[in-house]
Amino acid sequence: MRSEIKYIELKSGYSDDGPAWIGRVEFSKSGQTIYFNGKAFKGNGHGSCFDMESNETYWITGIKKDGENRHWAGKGKIAIDKMVVREYLTIKGWPQLDLNKYDLIDIEKTDKQKFTMIENISF
Repeated sequence: MRSEIKYIELKSGYSDDGPAWIGRVEFSKSGQTIYFNGKAFKGNGHGSCFDMESNETYWITGIKKDGENRHWAGKGKIAIDKMVVREYLTIKGWPQLDLNKYDLIDIEKTDKQKFTMIENISF
């Protein structure tokens, strides 16, 4: 299963300053489902995606190498998975993480089987 470090931000109910994360996502075989932090999203991982359970809209994109990941009008700390910090710093070319802008967290593993079952339920 293909995986990448991505920027994920909740858009539903927020402007450009919803809760945001940086972490490793996994893609389904088709590439149309993204798994992250106990959730599954429909989309291709390059823009607007929706949560399969809540139907909330999320913005999921690659990491910006030369600037901020948040929209210029957004604010608030970004939660970053402890497991990707070293790779993230390498991508950004930074010697260390600015803890005024980031919170270190543990990301929940996603039960992909649960979402496969949700998708395959016949009504």
